[in-house]
Amino acid sequence: MAEDNSAAWPQADQALSQEILDLVQQATHYRQIKKGANEATKTLNRGISELIILAADTSPLAILLHLPLLCEDKNVPYVYVPSKMALYVENFSCLAFCTCSRRARPKNPNLPNLPWYPCENLTCANTYDRGRAVGVARPVIAVSVTTNEASDLMGQIRTLKDKVERLQI
Repeated sequence: MAEDNSAAWPQADQALSQEILDLVQQATHYRQIKKGANEATKTLNRGISELIILAADTSPLAILLHLPLLCEDKNVPYVYVPSKMALYVENFSCLAFCTCSRRARPKNPNLPNLPWYPCENLTCANTYDRGRAVGVARPVIAVSVTTNEASDLMGQIRTLKDKVERLQI
């Protein structure tokens, strides 16, 4: 039984959805992404959110409906993309390595102190490690692109915010 998503407004068209998903992928590299409805709510309350992206096929949609109200209160643009699977794939497939806790740390003291040492290949010992490497085990229903003035993405974020704001008019 298909759910009525008339409350999922404004929805991005195919071209804008692709632009949004490209930005999400790039922002993931810059660590400017918070995933999930709770994390998106926190970024809005802290005033560090630039843009909120929501999945229109969320079931039940009511678990996301507090976010548009909060976005309007905080004057942050929001937009729905058609699929939570697209957010999941775009958000996490961009990781070019797998982090495994079993790997030995390099003995080179010049390397930065990182929490995990990346493997040289994309395969881990088991599926559970791969799930932990990407950070989630299910599709993402909400994503917040966060503020970082020093980021190279600020121009792209501003352009995308303008396009999303035009949808809301």
